[in-house]
Amino acid sequence: MKRLRCLSTAFLLTLAVVILTASSWAQTPSPVAEKIAKTYGVDSWSQVEAIRYTWSGEIPGVFKLSRTWTWEPKTGQVTYEGKDKDGKPVKVTYNSNQLGSQPDNVKTEIEPGFINDQYWTIFPFHAYWDTSATVTDKGMKKLPIGAGSARLVSVKYPAEAGGFTPGDTWDLYVGKDNRVEQFVYHRGGTQKPSVVTATWTGYKKAGPVLISTEHRGNADGKPFHLAITNVAVKLTGSDKWIDAK
Repeated sequence: MKRLRCLSTAFLLTLAVVILTASSWAQTPSPVAEKIAKTYGVDSWSQVEAIRYTWSGEIPGVFKLSRTWTWEPKTGQVTYEGKDKDGKPVKVTYNSNQLGSQPDNVKTEIEPGFINDQYWTIFPFHAYWDTSATVTDKGMKKLPIGAGSARLVSVKYPAEAGGFTPGDTWDLYVGKDNRVEQFVYHRGGTQKPSVVTATWTGYKKAGPVLISTEHRGNADGKPFHLAITNVAVKLTGSDKWIDAK
């Protein structure tokens, strides 16, 4: 998780995240991020041989997109099923650890989409893994959507790293059970959307991994919906897929 990633504007709703290669920018993992990640099953992530899911997002009048992924985190193998930039069905299998040998469409279209969708699916893990980010516990704050309050944990990626949109911030609103209830994403660059505010609901477990499958809110003031569906994992020592329930 230490390669520099730059996400393509072609995906319309790409929440770009910079992963640093320079060890001088690495920080000690955040205790609050660790606590949240543990709630989502980070201690059992080493048991996951493969995970599959479909990422579907929509901003009415702006874009509607669906992508299906199968990822083997230990080997880096990724299988993508969806459409190319021209709307034609495509299925591609590649190794994300060996991008230099991959076709241009994998480098510039598919891999950026994979990183984007993976962050949506397991961001609580990245908040802990990505020690380049600064994690700040800002205490109890009013929820951005609806009534109530939650602890605001802000995850800010450094502008110094460069990349497509340096300085992105993910503001997580975390409940007493250490589950994210809502979030606000602030893009560090000038690409759109600049701000995405959404709920984190529809919680399901696939084996030991907890995932929020429903996100509703707004993107730059426009209605926004994103769903993570058909989630399943395959654990070490088994060929059986375990569906999220």
